[in-house]
Amino acid sequence: MSFPKEFLWGGDISAAQIEGGWNEGGKSPVEADYLLAGDKNTPRYAYYRTKDGQIGKVMQHSAQLPEGARYIIREGEIYPNHTASDFYHRYKEDIALLAEMHFKALNFTISWARIMPRGIAGGVNPEGVAYYRQILEALRKYEIEPVVILHKYDMPAFFLEECGGWESRRLIDEYAAFAKVCMEEFRDYVRYWVTFNEINVMKIMHDMNPHARPEEARRIYGIEHNQMVASARVVQLGHLLNPDNKVGAMIAGVFSYPLTSDPKDQLAAQRAEQDNMFFFADTLMRGEYPSYAKRIFAQKQVDPEISEEDREELRRGKADFLAFSYYCTSCVTTHTDGEKGAGNLFAGVKNPYLKASDWGWEIDPDGLKFALHTLYDRYQKPLFLVENGLGAVDRLEEDGSVHDDYRIDYHRRHIEKMREAVEEGVELIGYTMWSCIDLISFSSGEMKKRYGFVYVDADGQGNGTYKRYKKDSFYWYQKVCASNGEIL
Repeated sequence: MSFPKEFLWGGDISAAQIEGGWNEGGKSPVEADYLLAGDKNTPRYAYYRTKDGQIGKVMQHSAQLPEGARYIIREGEIYPNHTASDFYHRYKEDIALLAEMHFKALNFTISWARIMPRGIAGGVNPEGVAYYRQILEALRKYEIEPVVILHKYDMPAFFLEECGGWESRRLIDEYAAFAKVCMEEFRDYVRYWVTFNEINVMKIMHDMNPHARPEEARRIYGIEHNQMVASARVVQLGHLLNPDNKVGAMIAGVFSYPLTSDPKDQLAAQRAEQDNMFFFADTLMRGEYPSYAKRIFAQKQVDPEISEEDREELRRGKADFLAFSYYCTSCVTTHTDGEKGAGNLFAGVKNPYLKASDWGWEIDPDGLKFALHTLYDRYQKPLFLVENGLGAVDRLEEDGSVHDDYRIDYHRRHIEKMREAVEEGVELIGYTMWSCIDLISFSSGEMKKRYGFVYVDADGQGNGTYKRYKKDSFYWYQKVCASNGEIL
């Protein structure tokens, strides 16, 4: 058979985007709990109040608050993540649906804010531990392998208010303490761990922000350095606590083609991948900053504080496998005649050979095969495709059906290329598509941008029954999982 017998077919969900229950069970707020809804043209913002009572707002994802400022919830505003898909109350029903699809794995996050709501000083929240143990017990009941991501935009928001979040070295110790609790409490359930979701996101989002000041680059690279050191430390911790643990790192796959055969476009595409992706993956997989980091630091005019102790942490904490997301590709050019494109975090120039989704993300199955070979040849360590999917506007029919042939076609074409890469020698652990159940979009805060095989009757504004419906893709993926990828 094309795929290994133990191949992990499944799906991916995110605590901040699916759970809801934002102020239940002892959980503290995370940044997403303060974010308003947006759309594909409108970024998400959060409001804050300064020490002297002034109201301001910041763009999403660990933005810098003024000193002494605190996030606020404004009455009358819509906060989509407060309820999300209500997985917090419906996880048993949802996991039963995943089992019906013959899932072999579920990739999900354990929210830091549920386990240690106020950090080390506040101690461990027993309600949070009990909640995730119940989820893990439900997965065990159906023989579904848990793949746990420890950080996916859901650290306690008070860290951002008190110390600037990952700007502070304090977060390395705080994160390691949280990871240690998870790895000890759930030792008997989990063997696959991922340290950070899309660790390159913050740098990419900084570059996309038209209001970002050049001097903020130093702050961003300091944050990214602290996270990579923290990742390396947790890899070591995972091996120490349980030799059976496999601890991986994850990047957002932002692959680029040169738009033309001009050698300058080729160099530009190479640099785009170095700057946005390989800078992070090389460090986490090889245990040291790559040679071209010198160029990046010089161009950005940054000089990160990298101690010898940090370098040793990176050397000792090389990840066991590389997890990555893949949605689309983009083109890069040094010419001025390219039309601007759109995509997951990184938007280059439109590729004239590709069609795009409703959100402008270019659909490129061949690019996935290219990505798999590129990553495996570069690191010679197992790969795990933990996010891949199509966001689209689905229609719930009167009879409860959802006809999403476009999603089936997207996944079929990508799995076909994934299979070709495996047959050609790429070592791939599994495929946990994004996202098996409809949830709140991270980038836009919308529910109408749906990815799941399970339809959730909600609109992102808090309206709806939240009842679950099986889409046509549910029955298709059921056959894929049951046949180990042979029936497509």
